[in-house]
Amino acid sequence: MGTWRLVAAGLSAGLMVGPAPVAGSAPGTPSNTAASAVPGTPPDTAASAVPCPYVRKPAIPPTPASPAQAPAPAVGGPQLGTKGLAVPPEAPAPPAVSAISWVVADLDTGAVLGGCAPHLRRRPASVQKLLLAATALPKLDPDLVVEATAGDLDLPADSSAVGMVLGGRYPVSTLWYGLLLQSGNDAANALARVAGGAGGVPATVAAMNAEAHRLGADDTHAVTPSGLDAPDQFTSAYDLALIARADFARPDFVRYDTRLRFQWPAQPPKHPKGFQIQNENKLLTSYPGALGGKTGFTDDARHTYVGAAQRGGRRLVVTIMGAEIVPARAWKQGTMLLDWGFKLPATASVGRLVTPEEAAELHAPAARPPGTAATAAVPAPAASASGTSVRRLAVVALLAAGLLLVGAVGLLVIRRAARRRRVVAGRG
Repeated sequence: MGTWRLVAAGLSAGLMVGPAPVAGSAPGTPSNTAASAVPGTPPDTAASAVPCPYVRKPAIPPTPASPAQAPAPAVGGPQLGTKGLAVPPEAPAPPAVSAISWVVADLDTGAVLGGCAPHLRRRPASVQKLLLAATALPKLDPDLVVEATAGDLDLPADSSAVGMVLGGRYPVSTLWYGLLLQSGNDAANALARVAGGAGGVPATVAAMNAEAHRLGADDTHAVTPSGLDAPDQFTSAYDLALIARADFARPDFVRYDTRLRFQWPAQPPKHPKGFQIQNENKLLTSYPGALGGKTGFTDDARHTYVGAAQRGGRRLVVTIMGAEIVPARAWKQGTMLLDWGFKLPATASVGRLVTPEEAAELHAPAARPPGTAATAAVPAPAASASGTSVRRLAVVALLAAGLLLVGAVGLLVIRRAARRRRVVAGRG
């Protein structure tokens, strides 16, 4: 089935808000995206965007500007391009939250039930670890033992860490528990270093960007494996739903992510007996049908959250970005949005989570290389520019040589004709 039919099927109903040049659109995103299936859709403007029901008007914390980007249709459908609210027709109003952007989607069908500024690009904080999991879980043997290095432990003083010690030896499976339960940035560094092989952490970050590209998460650009704030690092509520869908399809991720407590291994002499860590995602113990998720916080990102739950045979995921602890903690705001989503009929939709196959179809015309899904357009290096100039000069030289050859041949023909005339004249 073609992209147009897949998108049209997913967007058969909903509040029509056109594709906007919002902060959620990735720089250089090709025009042949899902939203382009609906030509002539008007751009989202302040007048046409439906305001989101905030518990209070959010004061968006200052975030360093992202690279310049060209306007592009929103991946997943035109209704998701809004800077405001997108909900199905006649749906009850969603609850007022303090999150700047959010999405509620069906993990199984891929239907997006609703959202607020779904493609707004923001700092991810520790929900970035979900992209690390989607990237590195298939690569790493859970029984491989990793020795902690100074680089793994090189973190800001106030950084979240599980408590690895220099020279400590930890199975990869143990590091996944430290990453997902305790949000350990030290565990993130160790996993990324080992998964990157000879390329180390940079190679894994590049692989994370390639994985985001493969999933269709074109708002996403990773710089750190842990989600610690960094220039030009961003994602969106829509992209987080895509990434979470990939994670929850893996039984090993679910096993690590839903463990409530884990005994961290002893590392004498500093930790002769080890210690217990607990899952920071309160959804697991406070919400019926909870399936797991991830919390996050940094100064730039504020509170971010991804949570999933099952009810009545449906599995929904909620993603939240830029929240404050008003009217409740981010995970609690997630339950409010999940409750709203479970009340909607199974056919409700304002868009869809694209599949990797659809994403490949969207990306193919532009032939955009993996890992550049959400990076700015960069001028060609000087070497490339020089190479282009040399090629142009070569073409000009060939044309000039061709003209000279034609001229020489023409002159020879004229001279021979004149010689023949002189010969004929002498014989008469």
